[in-house]
Amino acid sequence: MKDKMNWFQKKENIRFLLQVMFAAALPWLCAFLYLFLQGKGLGEVWLPGSEWNDELFYYKQVEGMVKEGYPLGYFGFNESHALKLSFAAWSPVLVLPWVLWGKIFGWTLLSPYICNLVLLSAAMGAYVILVRPSVKQELLLVLLFVLYAPFVRYLFSGMPEIICFSMVILFYGLGISEGRKHSGGKLISLFGLAACMSLMRPYFLLFLLLPAYFWIRKSGWKGLLGAGGVIGLTVLCYGLIKHYLGAAYFADLFFTDWIKAFFERGIFGGCRYTLGKLYYMGKDMGIHMIEGVRHGLASGAHFFSFLTLLILLFIQTVKELKAGKTKEGDKGLLFAECHLLFSCIAMFFALLLMYKLTEGSKHLLTFVVAGIFVVSLMADTRDLWKSIVLGLVFVYFYWLMARSAYDYQVPFATKESLQQLTVWQERFEDEITLTHEGTPSYDNVIIWVLSDQRDGKVIYSKWQVLYGLPEGMGISCCKDDYVLEHLSELESKYLITLNAGEVDRRLCDSGGNEIYRDADLVLYRLH
Repeated sequence: MKDKMNWFQKKENIRFLLQVMFAAALPWLCAFLYLFLQGKGLGEVWLPGSEWNDELFYYKQVEGMVKEGYPLGYFGFNESHALKLSFAAWSPVLVLPWVLWGKIFGWTLLSPYICNLVLLSAAMGAYVILVRPSVKQELLLVLLFVLYAPFVRYLFSGMPEIICFSMVILFYGLGISEGRKHSGGKLISLFGLAACMSLMRPYFLLFLLLPAYFWIRKSGWKGLLGAGGVIGLTVLCYGLIKHYLGAAYFADLFFTDWIKAFFERGIFGGCRYTLGKLYYMGKDMGIHMIEGVRHGLASGAHFFSFLTLLILLFIQTVKELKAGKTKEGDKGLLFAECHLLFSCIAMFFALLLMYKLTEGSKHLLTFVVAGIFVVSLMADTRDLWKSIVLGLVFVYFYWLMARSAYDYQVPFATKESLQQLTVWQERFEDEITLTHEGTPSYDNVIIWVLSDQRDGKVIYSKWQVLYGLPEGMGISCCKDDYVLEHLSELESKYLITLNAGEVDRRLCDSGGNEIYRDADLVLYRLH
């Protein structure tokens, strides 16, 4: 007891405790300051008000996992489904923190936001405990955190980005601490965290390289074999998850044409094809960046922030490696800089070769978040300019040019949307009965026709009403041409589509069993 009292009597310990508390409180402060400036309360942030339809899939899958263990109906696209259970195209490991939260505290429309705040708060507090930044370094971290507006947007989101942000922050906290002083517990934690992240999204396999390096550095060949085993097992587990638990998407999620080119055209032909793709995709990325500078295009903003970070890391890393030596206490930061630089370069090429640019740009957010926590530690006077440059980029793109409500506006409830969802929820409860036998089953699936044509115009369905579906219901997002082509063969029991669209007209003409209709949507029972 006396030792504890002595600990609190030291000014440096009190300062450190305040630093930890402030870092943990920062996400809450930013979130509630945003709400205050908008004149809103936390209860007015409303997930169904968002235009990001991936959130619907994540939310309803978690809802089914919390209540039933897994959704009772299939989640998929054009009636695709996983070989086992009922998850969509993305790894269910992504949402396990939300599932655990839902099991303990329940799962409501507010749950993702509160869980996000708790996760990010815990990660930031743990980072300060592990890294023990100076006051100056933490002030830089706070400044960059506040300026990086995507933090708040994704805090109030049903996308799992905050889960990824939190894990990456904790990862680099552990990595920097392990680099300064070895600990078996920290090394095991690094491997476990990186492996879990890799099961969420495959590019996080890059993060296994840092603990692998630490193990090899300490144990030589034993470390090499052990790290190779962990990486191999992680790749195998991801492959099994993707094969058995992933439903086919509308198109390939990753492009592998450049790999196939080596088999079809030989080494030189494959290299030529790959270089050509890098050139043309890089050119397209440049166009996105120009549009980001001129008009605030979100993908361009993400590319610009990411490449700025990459350049700053390259300058800093070359500078430190060229010096040929570093203080013992700074080695952890150097290791983090080198690893993050390598990961950013690898992700840059992966993005150009394997992703669609618009969708792929969102995956760069996690790397920029990691950069904020690494760059803020470069607090020496000669390196301070790096934080300033990164901060100015954030100010320009995420404050001055952030004009798109779709990309940047936190969703709030409106009287009309609340009323529409309430009406549809009542209709769903009255008309849809889930079966618990032989699940997952198409008897527990509703087809959501993504869009349809009306009066010669393509109109997207107001899919937000699907948040009112019974817990455990599966959703198959289908394109209108697929539905029209297979109208008599559809396996799902229910269908919701655009009122007065082509699908609605065809179902009406064929005597479809209409359940309910409003000005926007119509619900059918197919069989």
